[in-house]
Amino acid sequence: MKWSLTELRKNHRNDPLMFDETLDLKADLIERYGNEVLDISPVHAKGIASVVSGGDVVIVAQVTADLTVPSSRSLAPVDLPVDFKMTEFYVSDPTATQRFEKTDVVMVVTDDQIDLNKAVGDNIILEIPMHILSDAEQQGEAMPTGQDWEVVSEENLEAVEKENQSVDPRLAKLKDFFPDQDDQ
Repeated sequence: MKWSLTELRKNHRNDPLMFDETLDLKADLIERYGNEVLDISPVHAKGIASVVSGGDVVIVAQVTADLTVPSSRSLAPVDLPVDFKMTEFYVSDPTATQRFEKTDVVMVVTDDQIDLNKAVGDNIILEIPMHILSDAEQQGEAMPTGQDWEVVSEENLEAVEKENQSVDPRLAKLKDFFPDQDDQ
């Protein structure tokens, strides 16, 4: 779904544009973020596009979708529902960005087109947490292992490091030079 910035300014200066759309973003998100998104349901976006002072446009939308993303531990598919509010400002002049707070999301429109699909897709990606675990992993399922490797929890890391600590035999004799110091 795309809107012309010029048309929004002309036709919706006094009355905001209301929208309630179902967006199919699956192909785009998998193409752009295939490592982070395995699947996504149709996305529901409901909100308004308003012209504010200076001819800038603000879009406020409530977005809901169901994502399938890989577990950060085992890469197993994990269902992740998202439900968030997004607010973005659109301006045609790069110097207009100075009128906004640093925390505001301000996009400079260069081709007179506001692409709601891309904006919603980018905001969905921002909603994916860094640490995602499947239900089994949250319940304490064994960590993944392989040939000569294993995943270790932070709680067990120190014990595993001590267990795997070995001294190079060529350096073992140096220990005798400092008998009064602890093993470090």
